[in-house]
Amino acid sequence: MDSFARYLRRMALDHTHGHAHHEHAHGHVSAASTKALRTAFFINLAFTIVEVLGGWWTGSIAVLTDALHDAGDCLVLGTAWWLQNVAAKGRDSHYSYGYGRYSMLGGWLTSVVLIAGALGMLLVSVPRIWEVHEPDSGGMIGIALFGLLMNGFAAWKLHAGSTLNERGAYLHLLEDVLGWAAVLVGAILIHFTGWTVIDPLMSIGISAFILINAVGTLRKGTGILMQENPPGVDLQDVRTKLMGIPHVTDLHDQHTWTLDGSFVVHTVHLVVGDVELEEALVIKRKARELLMASGIHHATIELEWAKEDCDLENH
Repeated sequence: MDSFARYLRRMALDHTHGHAHHEHAHGHVSAASTKALRTAFFINLAFTIVEVLGGWWTGSIAVLTDALHDAGDCLVLGTAWWLQNVAAKGRDSHYSYGYGRYSMLGGWLTSVVLIAGALGMLLVSVPRIWEVHEPDSGGMIGIALFGLLMNGFAAWKLHAGSTLNERGAYLHLLEDVLGWAAVLVGAILIHFTGWTVIDPLMSIGISAFILINAVGTLRKGTGILMQENPPGVDLQDVRTKLMGIPHVTDLHDQHTWTLDGSFVVHTVHLVVGDVELEEALVIKRKARELLMASGIHHATIELEWAKEDCDLENH
């Protein structure tokens, strides 16, 4: 009878995984986020058209460089908007965690597009250093002011985003703002000094800045895809806290990853002494509270007895 009671106790523990936490909004991708991306997309699309025409009119390679950048952003913002809608879906038979990871693909694709665009504009801009070509500085000043206004508004719409998708879009819109500030300063210098070499130099500077930041975002997105330990989650600290729970004698098979750069998942096996069901439930509750306080949103906790063999212990 004692062994049968032990079996019933283990079955109960296996099913007290914390189903309330399963109902955590895997739809952490909000309607507001989707709306913000949609607004940013249409603003960027409208301005890209103006920018291409303005670059052709002024003859500025710096303006055309940023036009290519914005065209890439339009592609990525449109993709991000679509992916954000996909990510808002709940769990189903195909995706047990829901579709949240789709949202981070927008940020990852942003990096690929911008790296390609930046390298292409470097190839175009460098030879222009030795060419004598005077752009329309007055037109450049007008376009730069308009660019600061439009991109500044689009960046403001996304500044509060939490997913990698939104942060990636916000980062590149912010880069646009800084790029247009540089174009404005450069256009003023060209207007008053006649130093036309400033135009291709600005293009090279903007391209290099885009390249550096895009590589950083690509590395972060790749880390998420490869299930890298999320920044800000110290597994040794988590282990120390869990080991401090009464009756916990050891732990193993501890893994942490993030679905989209914001939603953190954790699994762990806790080894306990000879405890009763009520004590075991208290251990699991305390463990879940500690993990939540450590920035973990979804925790799967398995309890094991000290003499129990676990095939995953050394994996």
